[in-house]
Amino acid sequence: MSIQKIENEIIDEFSIFEDWMGKYEHIIEMGRSLPIIEEKYKTDDRLIKGCQSKVWLRSDLKDGKIFFTADSDAIITKGLVAMMVRVLSGHTPDEILAAKMDFVEKIGLKEHLSPTRANGLVNMIKQMKLDSLAYKTKV
Repeated sequence: MSIQKIENEIIDEFSIFEDWMGKYEHIIEMGRSLPIIEEKYKTDDRLIKGCQSKVWLRSDLKDGKIFFTADSDAIITKGLVAMMVRVLSGHTPDEILAAKMDFVEKIGLKEHLSPTRANGLVNMIKQMKLDSLAYKTKV
């Protein structure tokens, strides 16, 4: 499934909720389905800089596609990184680099996060794209 289709799925999911309490609960629920990074990879070099909470991200290139695993010590942040992993994992470096990620704006996420969480979200996306760029140079 394309990145755009996954983004549209998430937009549809969030449109069901009438208020942000429901949306936050959905984000928390997404965190429960996150492909968790192995404990041995929870190292300082895999921490996302600029996040309010600790967020570890790992990427692997398999058959020309990047797969992400992650974890966080906070439930909302875990849900946010799970959402980004859901959208970008399993795609080529070029697809990830071209992804607009405009679903974040369309669901109203940035305006409902604290400034530090919003900054952390931007840094998660940035790190995933940087990993993609690094893999692109190796492919």
